[in-house]
Amino acid sequence: MLTTSARVLRLLSRLQVPGRHPGPALAEQLGVSPRTVRADIATLRELGYPVTAVPGAAGGYRLATGNRLPPLVLDDDEAAAVVVGLTSSATHAVAGTADASMRALTKVVAMLPARLRPRLASLSAVTSGVSTGRTTVEIDVLHGIAAATQAREQIRFLYTNATGEQAHREVEPHRIVLRAGRWYLVGWDPAKAGWRTFRVDRMRVKTPNGRRFAERAGPADGFEEYLTRSIQTASWQQLYRVRLHAPAETIRRRAPLAVRVEPDGDQACVVTVGSDSAASVARYLSWWEVPFEVLDSPELRSEVALLAERYTSAAGDGRR
Repeated sequence: MLTTSARVLRLLSRLQVPGRHPGPALAEQLGVSPRTVRADIATLRELGYPVTAVPGAAGGYRLATGNRLPPLVLDDDEAAAVVVGLTSSATHAVAGTADASMRALTKVVAMLPARLRPRLASLSAVTSGVSTGRTTVEIDVLHGIAAATQAREQIRFLYTNATGEQAHREVEPHRIVLRAGRWYLVGWDPAKAGWRTFRVDRMRVKTPNGRRFAERAGPADGFEEYLTRSIQTASWQQLYRVRLHAPAETIRRRAPLAVRVEPDGDQACVVTVGSDSAASVARYLSWWEVPFEVLDSPELRSEVALLAERYTSAAGDGRR
């Protein structure tokens, strides 16, 4: 059975998760009676922690904000998640965070209990991240966009598109999304009356922010799915559709973000690949290592046939 101090710390850990926590649920999680929970709540209050209670079926306990910072109590799984997260944060395309992450990681490991410290210290020691090699964004830029989103203020910025063209934009920011090592802003463009996505590393944000805007419902399929579809249907000169003779889930696990994969029965799928060159798509198709059929591009069929001739010629008859 846990000592009173250990039990109170576990209760504090539960209360640090935002939201209301019903007494019976806390009792079940801690393996104690509701009466013991009430006694431990009183102990926390005596120690100066602002625990509030709301009566009724929809009520519960909540750790309110106060003037003193309570100790951050993590269970084993939460501590492991923090260590892994800090170790990998330097690969998430945010400039200047690598050193800060390492300092925070050192502090967290130093405060871990003796039983947990060797295991997680070894995890952090042998874990590293490979840089994506992509343009990073400044943390202040992300903070600025996030603050404008929270304040419901339009942001004004100079945007450079994939072809190098620049344009001044004024957008209602709604969500920042990290996908495939890049940060994207999903926002409502009043001038175009529609949702748009922008790579944050291509934005030069201006201050002060623009006018305030009213909250609006997001895309029907959610911000993350909208971003995925936007990337998949980027303004390539040509889209190519190919049927692969393999299950959609098998292909989707290997597919880059910009490739759309649609099931075509249980053992086949149709992929849509955007490119400015049919020749590059023809070379790319061999990477899947499964039989395929070109569906709607004579140009791509010709490039595939040309590659087939080259490979056949290179293979010869097997004699030296």
